[in-house]
Amino acid sequence: MNLEEIEQIIQKEPSYRKKQIKKCLFQDLISDWSQATVLPLNIRGKLNEESPISIKAEKFIAKNNKSIKAVITLQDEEKIESVLMSYNDNRNTVCISSQVGCSLGCAFCATGREGFTRNLSFSEIIEQVLFFARLLKEEKNKITNIVFMGMGEPFLNYDNVMEAIRIINDKESFNIGARHISVSTAGIIAGINRLADEKMQINLAISFHAPNDELRSELMPIARKYSIEQLMEAVENYIEKKNRQVMFEYLLIDHVNDSEYCAKELAKLMKHQLYVVNLIRYNPTGGKFKPATVASIRKFKNILLREGIKVTERHEFGQDIKAACGQLAGRSK
Repeated sequence: MNLEEIEQIIQKEPSYRKKQIKKCLFQDLISDWSQATVLPLNIRGKLNEESPISIKAEKFIAKNNKSIKAVITLQDEEKIESVLMSYNDNRNTVCISSQVGCSLGCAFCATGREGFTRNLSFSEIIEQVLFFARLLKEEKNKITNIVFMGMGEPFLNYDNVMEAIRIINDKESFNIGARHISVSTAGIIAGINRLADEKMQINLAISFHAPNDELRSELMPIARKYSIEQLMEAVENYIEKKNRQVMFEYLLIDHVNDSEYCAKELAKLMKHQLYVVNLIRYNPTGGKFKPATVASIRKFKNILLREGIKVTERHEFGQDIKAACGQLAGRSK
């Protein structure tokens, strides 16, 4: 699917055609132009021939039916992964990718071990949303939240990510509110600063995972470029401009970053009323790391709570389909 190609095909058509096409694509959620009966037959034929909207994907459904992973094959045969997570409170959150592979090389992440191939176009980002929107429509349901926490670093593909977000947010498209869209970064300071200047109230999440520069540099090479002090300054700038809560994601890895000392160090950094720590039990990705124990997670969480830190704990999703944090590798077999 290529939204720019579609625009080129209809550029000589009356202006209302674009509005009709947006409704067909993003609200009616057609999967073939022949279903767009509002359009003349010749335009439907041309669109089907020159810019089809079918999505080539393989689904993996978790045993508990709470998450579905899609492996989408792009036009150049590269593969990306996206995940739908369904919650008991009727939230349907789609975790989408922004790049094929990733250049950051985080030690705990399967995608990082692959290296970087290329950025996704905004159409390829939207394709992931469309896939799950169509799927949920069959169940008379819809997407409620979008998180950019899949393959790649969103702020290294900033323009395409923001163009996709504008389409996701558009009332004539998916109409998902900006406050229901979150972008997660490993700490690209220029991207955080640019997001702070955006008019939309998009949520910011920080992949943090360590309370000091030494450990964070071992886990996340980007930390050698941007220190925690520099990162926190950028976050403060974002809060000053947006007055919005910032989520700090913290993967708990056994005997790496789950100690009492790490918890106390983290607590010192998180003493701000608009900071929230999201604790995530690490899911193995085939490397050397192991998940923190339930006991160590409870102890870690209690230390933060005693220090007055806002803490949430992410439910485990999709471990049996390798859909958890850091597992989106895009080379599914």
